[in-house]
Amino acid sequence: MTLQFSLGTAAPETVDASCVLVGVYEHGVLTSAAARVDSATDGLIKRQVESGDISGKAGSTTLLFAPSGVTAKRVLVVGLGAQKSFDAARFQKVTIEAARAVGKLPISDAVSYLTEVDVPGRDSAWRVRIAALASDHAAYRYTATFKPRDKSKQAELGTLTFAAGDDAHAGLEQARAIAAGVRFARDLANLPPNICTPAYIAGQAQAFAEGKDKVSCSVLDEVEMDKLGFGSLLAVGRGSVNKPRLIVLEYKGGNDGDKPYAFVGKGVTFDSGGISLKPGAGMEEMKFDMGGAAGVLGAFVAAVTMGLKLNLVCVVPSVENMPDGDSYRPSDVLTSLSGLTIEVLNTDAEGRLILCDALTYTAQTFQPHTLIDAATLTGACVIALGKHATGLMSKHDDLAAELLAAGEETLDRAWRLPLWDDYQTQLDSGFADVANIGGKSAGAITAACFLSRFTDGQRWAHLDIAGTAWDEGRKGLATGRPVALLTQWLLDRAG
Repeated sequence: MTLQFSLGTAAPETVDASCVLVGVYEHGVLTSAAARVDSATDGLIKRQVESGDISGKAGSTTLLFAPSGVTAKRVLVVGLGAQKSFDAARFQKVTIEAARAVGKLPISDAVSYLTEVDVPGRDSAWRVRIAALASDHAAYRYTATFKPRDKSKQAELGTLTFAAGDDAHAGLEQARAIAAGVRFARDLANLPPNICTPAYIAGQAQAFAEGKDKVSCSVLDEVEMDKLGFGSLLAVGRGSVNKPRLIVLEYKGGNDGDKPYAFVGKGVTFDSGGISLKPGAGMEEMKFDMGGAAGVLGAFVAAVTMGLKLNLVCVVPSVENMPDGDSYRPSDVLTSLSGLTIEVLNTDAEGRLILCDALTYTAQTFQPHTLIDAATLTGACVIALGKHATGLMSKHDDLAAELLAAGEETLDRAWRLPLWDDYQTQLDSGFADVANIGGKSAGAITAACFLSRFTDGQRWAHLDIAGTAWDEGRKGLATGRPVALLTQWLLDRAG
């Protein structure tokens, strides 16, 4: 079920709802909504605070069932932490935890007054947007490959109303569109690789484009790419029976003649490492190696849903990297679409080999205003930044600043790493123009340095989402990042 959002201004003590959500800071400091509920219930919340049942710890929740004095059937008291240090990141955290808690209740609707909480420097529209996206993220359930369950046994949260006025309407509309893009990305990335093949991703892109004004989709197969000279991309896919595809989505929401913005996303539907085979432990997570493709497609969905007044191109090179008698090998020399030759030192450094041809194709075909790629590219980026920040690399300071600002606005944050020419010598080869790896040190940076050789003359940035595209562990799900960051960046460009 897709969670539906709305705005409301009814008082928390009189609103007719299955559950209302109110906040309490540490040390018993009540928000205005909590104070009104407390007054209507003859001090119920304060008594719970005094007894220690409500701590106010950030993200904690306490359910009050059928309290006398309020119309709602339940009150969920959400801890906000220390009031003095309450900030945007904390707001996102508590709204996620609140949504998780209310999602476990046997109810179909709820009203949240957390959007009335003051967040320094943020307005009502921002609070509603972040709360809606956090709630949608918490409510997401992957069901595609499970036996259909009986939905008649228990009510399921379907409607969440946020306490806010009309000034928050734009934030709510943006949240709906971004949430649609995030769900598109998460659904795609969570699918197993026997379903989500390059041809499947192409079919999903075509299905989205079908019947939509201003949107078109074209797909190049391996024969067409071979004629055009995609020597690097095609080499990666040689070992798989699931043949490569290059997926191109176009959205013409801007003026005729305006240069498009362009996204390129790495779409490796399963990465065994090829001949340079990965260790078996954790290999099942390599179905997420198309997280970059999912992310840029999700951002495209969000932009189209919002009807942004700009032109946008989304290009997805998609392959499966498998060992086989026809697989490419370490020491092979490939000729890329750009004409540069590449010495393969490791077949598990395949993402950059499909991206380089896709970047060349996008630059030559569309002459974009700005070119941004997103890829689950390197384990080195995970070591450097962990699971919280996306790695950002660009030689364009203004573009890097724009993307960092978009990440801060959406809390889908990135951190800039250097892209100095000093690192380029690590890619020197004695047998080709460039090697596909640069040794153990600075692996995320040398991967971006490799891509930079195929983006000369372009206003270009690289997002390494290897740490942020999915949650760790056997039950970890795709996160849908960097859909929010990229969509906010487009919103800023659209004015």
